[in-house]
Amino acid sequence: MHASFDINSSTGVYRVSLGEGLVKNVVASQAHRIFIVDTNLLAQVAFVTDPIIAVDATEENKSLERIAPIIEALKGHGATRETEIVAVGGGIIQDIATFVASIYMRGLRWHYCPTTLLGMVDSCIGGKSSINVGALKNLVGNFHPPASILIDLAFVHSLSAEQQTSGLMESVKICYARGGEAFDAYLALQPTAPLKTETAFAIIEQSLTTKKWFIEIDEFDQAERLLLNFGHTFGHAVESATHFAIPHGIAVGVGILMAYRYAEVASILTPAGLERAGRLVAHVQALLQPMRHTLAPLVGIDAEVLLKHFGSDKKHSQSHYRVIVPVGDGDLQRLSVERSPLIQALIRNAFAQGADLAVNGGA
Repeated sequence: MHASFDINSSTGVYRVSLGEGLVKNVVASQAHRIFIVDTNLLAQVAFVTDPIIAVDATEENKSLERIAPIIEALKGHGATRETEIVAVGGGIIQDIATFVASIYMRGLRWHYCPTTLLGMVDSCIGGKSSINVGALKNLVGNFHPPASILIDLAFVHSLSAEQQTSGLMESVKICYARGGEAFDAYLALQPTAPLKTETAFAIIEQSLTTKKWFIEIDEFDQAERLLLNFGHTFGHAVESATHFAIPHGIAVGVGILMAYRYAEVASILTPAGLERAGRLVAHVQALLQPMRHTLAPLVGIDAEVLLKHFGSDKKHSQSHYRVIVPVGDGDLQRLSVERSPLIQALIRNAFAQGADLAVNGGA
């Protein structure tokens, strides 16, 4: 199985390739390369003879405070403006590599080999970095697309059910955001963990070709692409409030349920919208059902604590919250709602009931 397509960006065209054994294609080039690799994946890149900077893929390391040692390591390995970075890992490694490649000597070419399903279906395209500052999630970052993306399906089989489910949450988010046809096409693939190779290939291709539309029409997050933050504003609060004990993709799934509950209690969905969004909720709940142990840190978290973390999200203004929720017949819309006691009460309710939908099925 093999597929490839191009992404158009402001810095040029870059190619996305799907297949097996693709990481070795980069090694065969003659460029001066330095690899940034998830420490847990060093054995899988044992064939690499270029310098390797190993990084533990933790939220603590995806921070502004931890970037300087990586830059120093690049310099120690003799990186010049002609050096190319190759990143091998999941979303955290991608964020670090994107940011480092963009600022080292004002920018280096880089290549990305995503090794998590979340990276493969979503974050690998778009060229966006998100870096934490202290306890503030994804507060800084920029855009610096890679020169190429190599999605090696061999990595899918090394992922746990939890890691595969995290990727599926981002996949369904993308397809639902695009509209009914893309959402139906996604559901027709019967996505569930554990994934067979053929199903993983189809899901990755469906997700990325769907996301391609968003990032080409709105590369810098000004309009349509903002809809891809669906589930994230609520989900980031879940991550922060649980000290990142709940993985990002799972938190996004919970965030989708919370966004749905907000729309429901705010009475902004028609009966047709409730039915359409309800299909999404049922699918997310089915994916989360085997993840009850992963959701345990969410149990007992006070809605007021979640609201506090929610309020610090960088997408809000001083006077208004920005939320992406299904409205009307189920299409997503970015709403600007006043930071009023009434709205805060609705958000607390969404947190409490969304968490109940995730952990207990709303029973």
